[in-house]
Amino acid sequence: MSLALVGLWLLQALTGMLIVFHWEIDDASMVAPHAPTNPAALERRIALLAPVGSGRHLVSAWTSAGFDDRYDLTIEDKAGNDTTIRVSGDGTPIRIDPPNAPRRLIDSVVVLHQSLIAGQTGRWIIGASGILLFTNLLGGIVIAWPRRGTWLRVLRPSRRGAPVARHFAWHRAVGLIGVLPALALVGAGALLAFDDSVSALMGASPPEVAAISGADRIGFARAVTIAEQALPGSRLAAVTPPQRADATYQVRLRTPGEWRRAYGASFVFVDATVGRIRGVFPEAEAPFARKAFDALFPVHTGEAGGFVGRLLVLFTGLWLASMIVIGARLWWLRRTPRRKGNSR
Repeated sequence: MSLALVGLWLLQALTGMLIVFHWEIDDASMVAPHAPTNPAALERRIALLAPVGSGRHLVSAWTSAGFDDRYDLTIEDKAGNDTTIRVSGDGTPIRIDPPNAPRRLIDSVVVLHQSLIAGQTGRWIIGASGILLFTNLLGGIVIAWPRRGTWLRVLRPSRRGAPVARHFAWHRAVGLIGVLPALALVGAGALLAFDDSVSALMGASPPEVAAISGADRIGFARAVTIAEQALPGSRLAAVTPPQRADATYQVRLRTPGEWRRAYGASFVFVDATVGRIRGVFPEAEAPFARKAFDALFPVHTGEAGGFVGRLLVLFTGLWLASMIVIGARLWWLRRTPRRKGNSR
């Protein structure tokens, strides 16, 4: 089974390395001056993009997660087509992605890594292969753990001896050096592939409040300001505006101390009719199950360790690719004498 999946694992390692900094790469491709986040200016831009009576409306606003103070505003028209406009903090448009726009290369790499560009079926394949890889790593620890001799001898493989012995020594040494971060990275990634099922199993559903009805009298800027005041020191991550069936702003924030680098996992719900707070859910006060589930993404991406953590993920991808190449070569060398013996 492992031999059958070795190509997929190598693909996962290489694409994972490429997308560690994909948010920054995407934002770096667009030259625009920095402007601090101004909720009132963002609201004015939204009003221009989706004026009253036009049939267009704001679906969501998300941080770009690359450079600070950049946001993606998704506008839906009457036909249900989405247009995404990346804007700076003062609402100045930077890039427009029209409906059915072709996927950018970096975005394609992200989707390839997450689902093999095969939707939910691809995610299940990635998850199942990740579980098998996780068990391989555990088995590798059992096989490679020193029983005789010193760790120094194991971690300094000899360059002498038969090819099989040399490859085994290098596979063992390299494996023991990087296996622990790889276990965390692969384990979190495999669980993320089944995120809905894992969330339900853990009882880690996101916070929510009951739907209410009424006319929207509170604008985007006021809702964001109320939410940020409810969680001092927080940064705006996303806004889901009121829907027809629910006159509530859902504001997602990143609060100090969260592992997520940009998106955050703290929520404030604001009544769009009168501007009162309907619920405040800081990540620091979330139930343990929710915290554990929310930790999967920053562990898998390295965000939990800041910039150093993301570099560690980059090098872990390189480590995994090296282990795959050395391991495949070792398997080939071990079976070569058998083939020669059988030919006789």
